[in-house]
Amino acid sequence: MRTVEGVPVSVGSVREVFGAFLKLGLTSFGGPIAHLGYFRDEFVGKRRWIDDASYADLVALCQFLPGPASSQVGFALGLMRAGPMGAMAAWSAFTLPSAAIMIAIAYGADLFSGPHGSSLAHGLKLVAVAIVAHAVLGMARALLPDRATGTIAVVAIAAVVLGGPHGQLAAIALGTVVGFAAFGRADAAPQRTGIAARLSRATAIACLLAFFALLLGLPLLRAMTGSQSVALADAFYRSGALVFGGGHVVLPLLQAEVVSTGWIDAGRFLTGYGAAQAMPGPLFTFAAFIGAAVGPEPNGVAGAAIALVSVFLPGILVLLAALPFWNSIRAKPSARAALRGANAAVVGVLAAALYDPIWTSAVLSPRDFLVAAAGFAALTAWNAPPWTVVAGVCMAAMAFGAT
Repeated sequence: MRTVEGVPVSVGSVREVFGAFLKLGLTSFGGPIAHLGYFRDEFVGKRRWIDDASYADLVALCQFLPGPASSQVGFALGLMRAGPMGAMAAWSAFTLPSAAIMIAIAYGADLFSGPHGSSLAHGLKLVAVAIVAHAVLGMARALLPDRATGTIAVVAIAAVVLGGPHGQLAAIALGTVVGFAAFGRADAAPQRTGIAARLSRATAIACLLAFFALLLGLPLLRAMTGSQSVALADAFYRSGALVFGGGHVVLPLLQAEVVSTGWIDAGRFLTGYGAAQAMPGPLFTFAAFIGAAVGPEPNGVAGAAIALVSVFLPGILVLLAALPFWNSIRAKPSARAALRGANAAVVGVLAAALYDPIWTSAVLSPRDFLVAAAGFAALTAWNAPPWTVVAGVCMAAMAFGAT
């Protein structure tokens, strides 16, 4: 343990970061909310790279920013652990496995057709139930120590359930306001944890300027050049820059950009989106499928690379712009009170997602409940590695599907 920017932080190597995230990139099924559960198990519980409070702060920050929150959290964890190269290692290892599979699907490799494929896809959904339930339990123990924070979590659940597409963002915003009002200056103890951004404020400002320069400049360059490569980059960059509230929000944005323009037909678009639900790693790798499958060139691997980088880049830039300022904000007693409420709301957001869409799409019968409960017990009571739970739950789902 050493101090980086005044924050006690566990520092490691780029190789270590790549290996840890590659394992998650191959095994973390279930979508963005489930990924936050996988990250907590791996980096808070097992490896102890960060504590629960700092992890929840990081999640809350990324939920407020545009872009894929789980990928932003992973990028930040890699940055804290091994600097900028660690951040790139974390993003690459977590993203590229599913991106490669999505490109293969675009070329015609349908991995989830037939009864065995359907059972496998269903088993992956049951894995998400166990993983997220385990994460909710662990975060609730750490971040809901009293009635006030417990109440905020329940209100956050209601905000997500009743708030529609923007319910998650509203829940965290509400938790922040209630935390500030309820705890005030009571949280005046020195803050001993934080987020080691390992970036200068000048770099942060440069990233913010780059974010807006690309957002405004790509459409102009597209109009001036008529280049299909620039048009592809512009469509995916704009979609990534406007996503708030989770990766699923990117669906209507991308549909407007690529289906309405005739680059890809609606049926193939939805086939790729359905396959993306069963992939490990970030949902945004759906962009690799579209980039490979679009009609106008560039497509194939080149199109996939342009689409993938363009859809992730805005979220990374805005995260880098925010991180160096985060510790100075959270060091203020009033800000810590607000964050205490935001952290409680994060638990509620995770609990609401455990029910819908994770539970409602996965637990369709008593046997499904039994399989998911066994996976949860393996994680909680037996401390089984997540990859073994993935394997065991999927085998059980396929066995039940064959009967």
